[in-house]
Amino acid sequence: MAVRHQLIRRAPEAVWAVLADPSRYSDWVVGTSDSKPLDGDWPEVGSRLLYTVRIGPWSGDGETVVRRCVPGAELELEAFAKGIGSARIALDVRPWGEETLIICDEHPLRGLGGRWHNTLSDAVIQLRHRDMLGRLARTVENGTGEDRPNADRADEASVRAV
Repeated sequence: MAVRHQLIRRAPEAVWAVLADPSRYSDWVVGTSDSKPLDGDWPEVGSRLLYTVRIGPWSGDGETVVRRCVPGAELELEAFAKGIGSARIALDVRPWGEETLIICDEHPLRGLGGRWHNTLSDAVIQLRHRDMLGRLARTVENGTGEDRPNADRADEASVRAV
């Protein structure tokens, strides 16, 4: 399983405000360039959003569904990617003094990704989480997801994921 954590220098309410805003999804989720609600009231259980992934000239849409939500504390998502399957992404938001510790646990669930899940795929997910949690931290700490273009975010020195 790919589990990673990140300390964010803001209160849990600030972190939750970003997680609970479906229009901010593409600010912190690696690979997405756009997101919009499909139905339901995000992040209520069963609510869905549509996201777009762009890699060079290629783009594709995916869907994320909220499977479990404890407002302000826990968010479990199932992200579907056409042709690959789906993944379970669990985000645990914990107060850490004046700051927030966020723990992300992700694993492939359905389709090819679920059948081919192994230690190598976990290593790739770990790299993705390092970038994703760093982006989430910057989005929350800066109050914006527009600090730098998506492609350049991974090399920023302020990424403090451990």
